[in-house]
Amino acid sequence: MRSVQSSFLILGLSLLTASAHGASVTSVPVPFAWKGADFRGYLAMPADDGEARPAILIVHDWMGPRGYFEEMARKIAGWGYAAYVADVYGTDTRPANAQEAAHEAGRLRGGDRSELRARAGKNLEILRARDGVDPSRVIAIGFCFGGTTVLEMARAGIDLTGVVSFHGNLESPRPATREGSVKPAVLVLHGDSDPYVPEGEVQDFQDEMRKVRADWEMVKFGGAVHSFTDPAADSPGARYDASAARRSWAVFRDFCEELFDR
Repeated sequence: MRSVQSSFLILGLSLLTASAHGASVTSVPVPFAWKGADFRGYLAMPADDGEARPAILIVHDWMGPRGYFEEMARKIAGWGYAAYVADVYGTDTRPANAQEAAHEAGRLRGGDRSELRARAGKNLEILRARDGVDPSRVIAIGFCFGGTTVLEMARAGIDLTGVVSFHGNLESPRPATREGSVKPAVLVLHGDSDPYVPEGEVQDFQDEMRKVRADWEMVKFGGAVHSFTDPAADSPGARYDASAARRSWAVFRDFCEELFDR
């Protein structure tokens, strides 16, 4: 297997636009209720031509689903795919700052992550049930907290075509242990100087993937730290990197084309 507010639109999303098919895109909110809570996904689709399309499930970072990811979905839909922004938090949780985001993300990442896996799986179920989506061809991608989430989906044995983590954490309280249990192809796009993902965590993840004989790949971007695709990130340990953002999106696009063409 071969081995993205305003500045994002200028650079990161322009990368998507440059390679779009030029298809007309429609988008709709997707509200749903589950376990007594309300959620709101967001679906972008190319114009309906009767074709069941491959789909991209987008899992938000710790700040939750918002316009940043909705615009991303519309651009990815321009490639000819259905693109759905998951809501892992629920509509009652929309962090206003990093402290609130850390609390909610930490709650879902704590313990054995069963709730995190279940919420992600429910969003996948909602996406697969939409008209015009080919339920057998879905790639889940995630950013930071979302990257961790999609890797948990893979570890849980959820049947996906692929998962892509952009600068996500790699550790898990429930790593995969059984050969063949990780079904999707796994792509990890990682900042080589990320201070929040120590080298020991990287090595443990790689050993985990080898042990279960997963179809996996890790691409490291030299000098990049955490959140390298997010232009709003501007701290020593979490900072936008235009080169790494551009290159990681190119690798992601290639990954989609390869897997969906199989």
